[in-house]
Amino acid sequence: MEERDKKIAAAALLIVAGGVIGAGLALLFAPQSGTRTRNDILRYSKKARNRADEVVEDLAANVSNLVEAIGEKTDDLVEKGKDVAGGARKDLIRLIEEGASKLEKFRTILRRM
Repeated sequence: MEERDKKIAAAALLIVAGGVIGAGLALLFAPQSGTRTRNDILRYSKKARNRADEVVEDLAANVSNLVEAIGEKTDDLVEKGKDVAGGARKDLIRLIEEGASKLEKFRTILRRM
């Protein structure tokens, strides 16, 4: 799902950039005074910068959420690993104790002989 979010963010950024470039070209070739054209370009560039800032903030929030989710999953995996290791340790101790008990029984049998 994160891959889809990245594609959407990239597409949105490309749409905004295309709109800004198209608006800039339209203003440059429009039949109006240079001062007015420069003012329009300035106004549109401020709008484009604001839109780009919003897209960057959204993208940063998505990345932050992704990092947080990965951190949570990692914590879960570490806990599961600890549980598995603890269970294996308990089984190993039990087997060692059983082996020691059987060895002691064997020693007793051998002493009697």
